[in-house]
Amino acid sequence: MLEATNLTKEYPTPRGTLPIISDISLKLSRGDAVSIMGPSGSGKSTLLYILGALEPPTSGTVTLDGRNPFELNERKLAAFRNKEIGFIFQDHCLLPQCSVLENVLTPTLVAESNGDYAERARTLLNQVGLGERLEHRPSELSGGEKQRVALARAMIRNPLLLLCDEPTGNLDHASAEMVASLLLDLHKEQQTILVVVTHSAELAAKFPLRFQLLDRHLHPV
Repeated sequence: MLEATNLTKEYPTPRGTLPIISDISLKLSRGDAVSIMGPSGSGKSTLLYILGALEPPTSGTVTLDGRNPFELNERKLAAFRNKEIGFIFQDHCLLPQCSVLENVLTPTLVAESNGDYAERARTLLNQVGLGERLEHRPSELSGGEKQRVALARAMIRNPLLLLCDEPTGNLDHASAEMVASLLLDLHKEQQTILVVVTHSAELAAKFPLRFQLLDRHLHPV
């Protein structure tokens, strides 16, 4: 379960405190899929980074599977994120010097157990339609293909929580539809907790749970 309670984030500025989000609470279980919309600058990405333990809140708490990641030391926090949380960003963030297969395997390089990640990576790449592109470099892929690699990479360790920041924002309509479909299919198969922030009303409408982030607060749609 993911539970966020009374999350507030503020930044100090020379002109005083700048509030970003205020008093946000959210409780999600395995299998839940949520979209969050809101205008630019509304705090969507900030909320996502707090849920993903990339940035601490000013106040409030986050627990994932009963653990508060912000109570962990730096080494344990990095290990927790690597195992329990998958990230997909608007920019695929692939390593240009690495093959498709190597990119998908990068989160496993610091795993405490090797497991059979190579076989899982091949399975995931087959599922996203890239089973024949394992040795290609990112420069040889289209934008939609790169984002499908990023999706496979995010799922390689079977995370409990999958967070996506504008996952279709840089894609044409056909590629966006394919990535959205694959994202929801893999989420359903793996029973992750899926949270997507997006400007796309079309993408947001595909999710059973929908919210808008307005005036620093989260509102159900």
